[in-house]
Amino acid sequence: MKTTKIEWTEATWNPSIGCSKVTAGCKNCYAEIMAKRLQAMGMAGYENGFGFKILPERLYQPLSVKKPTKFFVNSMSDLFHEKMPFDFLDRIFDVIAQTPQHHYQILTKREKILQDYFFNKKVPDNVWMGVSVEHAETKYRLDYLRKIKAKIRFVSIEPLIDDIGKLDLTGIHWVIVGGESGVSARPIKLDWIMNVKNQCKEQNIAFFFKQWGTWGEDGVKRNKKENGSKLFGEEWKEEPVLSNV
Repeated sequence: MKTTKIEWTEATWNPSIGCSKVTAGCKNCYAEIMAKRLQAMGMAGYENGFGFKILPERLYQPLSVKKPTKFFVNSMSDLFHEKMPFDFLDRIFDVIAQTPQHHYQILTKREKILQDYFFNKKVPDNVWMGVSVEHAETKYRLDYLRKIKAKIRFVSIEPLIDDIGKLDLTGIHWVIVGGESGVSARPIKLDWIMNVKNQCKEQNIAFFFKQWGTWGEDGVKRNKKENGSKLFGEEWKEEPVLSNV
């Protein structure tokens, strides 16, 4: 079941929506732009635009999906947002535990709340836990992620807005890289991407190149569809091998 344009997942599940900026990577947040469009369209749940809001009516949506599916949880928010009640998080993870046929991909920029929540809780085996690392100053999030006992730990380096430098990918299973899109997108450079890709190869980590975004391999700004998602004419869409984890 493919119901989203996000290349590295199959469907999205948003039991909460809305967020707030925490790092430079959030500057041109796609979810904020989308939320404002949905607000203008009168879409239910987006009356306050990108303001944080839990949506209990969406809580049990995965229970109705029988086919094994990869869900990106909270594509329109951060599951570990400061305003997220821990008791609602408990209910979310209860649904996840009830649906072992699915895989749930969770990505956060709030590594300390992630750590606090799982201090005395077990991560369900069907959860892929990830953090965003957009530039060198946010690499410290990897140290928090390594402490989370998830079957799959992954890193989203999107939007890649600077040379990330050396990466210690110990305990990490998957790395996603992508450029920024939109009229205000910041440039991405081939050298930055190859630095990450080469380190993934050296450390035997699955590497997934999502997109160039608004700035192409040639450094020219154009529609992201024209720029595509190829490096040197090839697709790099590796995923973690579950049987090896």
